[in-house]
Amino acid sequence: MGTHTKIALGGGCHWCTEAVFQSLKGVDKVEQGYVSSLNQNNTFSEAVIIHFYEDVIPLEVLVEIHLHTHKSTSNHSMRDKYRSAIYTFSEAQEMEAITVLKNFNNTFEKTIITEVLPFSEFKASREAIQNYYKKNPEKPFCKQFINPKLKLLVDKFSKYVI
Repeated sequence: MGTHTKIALGGGCHWCTEAVFQSLKGVDKVEQGYVSSLNQNNTFSEAVIIHFYEDVIPLEVLVEIHLHTHKSTSNHSMRDKYRSAIYTFSEAQEMEAITVLKNFNNTFEKTIITEVLPFSEFKASREAIQNYYKKNPEKPFCKQFINPKLKLLVDKFSKYVI
């Protein structure tokens, strides 16, 4: 299957983020939890670590999907809990993520606030809420918040949807 790598993404509720990325071809595993970075971003914020095959789904596509499936242009009051970020695991990945983000900035009406940050630490969610959508697709939260994101995937990124 080619090169296997990982990236961490944060932006909205990790139940939503987990469900979105579990629905994609080339994604091997999604770890739901909390990620911290360095300096002013050293607090834990909801995020997922995505393990994926770059030749099946490139980083650029993962970032584009991420930007479209959370409020990537809104600096709302919940940003401490839901930091809009791409957490990188290497300098090369950081450079690629910065370039990809710049390329998408002019495709959105408002400025993207998503930051590229170095990954520091991960804390997994408790078992009871992992795979939340897969366990609870009929719950009102899933129908209201996750289903529209999954519909967007089918409409805009269908060739990558399982």
